[in-house]
Amino acid sequence: MVQINNIELEAAAFRQLLAHLQQHTEVQNIELMVLADFCRNCLAKWYTSAATERGLDISYEQAREIVYGMPYGEWKDKYQREATPEQLAAYDAKQKLKAQS
Repeated sequence: MVQINNIELEAAAFRQLLAHLQQHTEVQNIELMVLADFCRNCLAKWYTSAATERGLDISYEQAREIVYGMPYGEWKDKYQREATPEQLAAYDAKQKLKAQS
């Protein structure tokens, strides 16, 4: 019987999350922030932090390339849309709720 530990399962799930986000470029970061309180940039920051905690030198830009599947500037040029007033208002409302907690 093959032994699989939680780290392998978590890593596989993380890879699937990245693949899913890379395939769904129509989903904007601001929408993720409003709905889930994290975005692709948050994942890159968490990735960089995890690397630092383990003594690895991975820059934020390197982590962004891993998360986005391409350099961030390229992704931004291809897929990022200007946030709508409604999206910005929803984001601001979310931030105000968080500040009250």
